[in-house]
Amino acid sequence: MNSATKAETLANREAVYRIGELSKEFDVTLRTLRFYEDKGLLSPRRIGNTRLYSRADRTRLKLILLGKRVGLSLLDVKEILDLYDPKGDNRRQLEVAFEKGREQMEILQSQRKEIDAAIEELDRSMTTVRGMLENTAA
Repeated sequence: MNSATKAETLANREAVYRIGELSKEFDVTLRTLRFYEDKGLLSPRRIGNTRLYSRADRTRLKLILLGKRVGLSLLDVKEILDLYDPKGDNRRQLEVAFEKGREQMEILQSQRKEIDAAIEELDRSMTTVRGMLENTAA
């Protein structure tokens, strides 16, 4: 049986996803998925040149992308994911995830204050410039 046929057989027996399927589902490039694999964030099974991702890989990808959206580093995401123990209560993983989330929340709230201040300053400047434009038009 060649590797393509083996991949087909495995895909039919188990819930596995090909790289292109995950790429489309999560709107990420193939290169991104390979990058996450190189960084140890995803561990697809290989049959020949075909990468087959498990349900666990799919879940990990969802969590990687969530972490990325909220501004966590890939190192932080990897640390959290690597603490997962399918046989344990994962308390340590939850504690680390909560702490990293709390730290990121503080960073984002600080950035929001800075952005709000910049918007107010820009609004005042634009009001001044608008007034100057109106005076030159008269």
